[in-house]
Amino acid sequence: MRLIFAGTPEFAARALDALAAAGHDIALVLTRPDQPAGRGKRLRASPVKERAIALGIPVAQPATLRDPAQWPALRAVDADAMVVAAYGLILPAEVLAIPRHGCINIHASLLPRWRGAAPIQRAIEAGDTETGITIMQMDEGLDTGPMLLARAIPIGPEETAGSLHDRLAELGAELVVEALAGLAAGTLVATPQPSEGATYARRIEKSESRIDWREPAEVLARRMRAFDPVPGMHSTLPGIEGPIKFWAARARPAAPGEAGARPGEILPGEGLAIACGEGVLEVLELQRAGGRRLGPGEFLKGTPLPPGQVFDPR
Repeated sequence: MRLIFAGTPEFAARALDALAAAGHDIALVLTRPDQPAGRGKRLRASPVKERAIALGIPVAQPATLRDPAQWPALRAVDADAMVVAAYGLILPAEVLAIPRHGCINIHASLLPRWRGAAPIQRAIEAGDTETGITIMQMDEGLDTGPMLLARAIPIGPEETAGSLHDRLAELGAELVVEALAGLAAGTLVATPQPSEGATYARRIEKSESRIDWREPAEVLARRMRAFDPVPGMHSTLPGIEGPIKFWAARARPAAPGEAGARPGEILPGEGLAIACGEGVLEVLELQRAGGRRLGPGEFLKGTPLPPGQVFDPR
């Protein structure tokens, strides 16, 4: 099929590779404008742009698709479909109507659960035991269009957003190729999303990465996995310069002698255990500012944290 592909991060780049490998005629790639990155804030191309250039596909980087001046170039492609994956720009109705078969989105959840910007992180944070990929026909709503294909995968008990992202990216690439084959054969059946069970995966805010020790330990342990590798979770401790990042922890009930501890208090014993609003976090991996990720034993050799000290509650 003759395609326009719209995407920006690595998740989308894997789908672009799969479509090219399947022999589709990708006539144009749309991706977000280059963004400043690193300490020097030099402009950096998106993973999708880098892959498109390597594949010899023309690239366009409009700041918006709401501008009618952008539409003639899209119409000139004469595309059968537009495949969209984590693009980052809103597609107005005029753009959705340009390809013959419309615009098809690769969404990293089992819709209607976790519509929105951060479905992978929110699924882990909520304690879901499965998620998946939904290939959907886009409409003007936020991930509300009819579903064309869906496939579920389990979320492991120690799964991080990074590992789940990689598995879903591979599944999304596989499923969109399958969906386009069905579209070409006329065998795809669009199914409206059910009205029940819809949830919204709001964008991750920087403020969420600061640990509130008054929350239950189980909630904090899930959020650490959900925010790994970005943005991570951190807290501060009086007398320690800079924030300490927490990457992994195990939640457990408080022992009888720990029940009166304050939220954020370091508890006595081996390793590093911290009292929470409910239960205790046994820390498995943490990091000083400018350092590397360490297990608690190695971390405490370089940065002793005596029992009784209390991390800033918020």
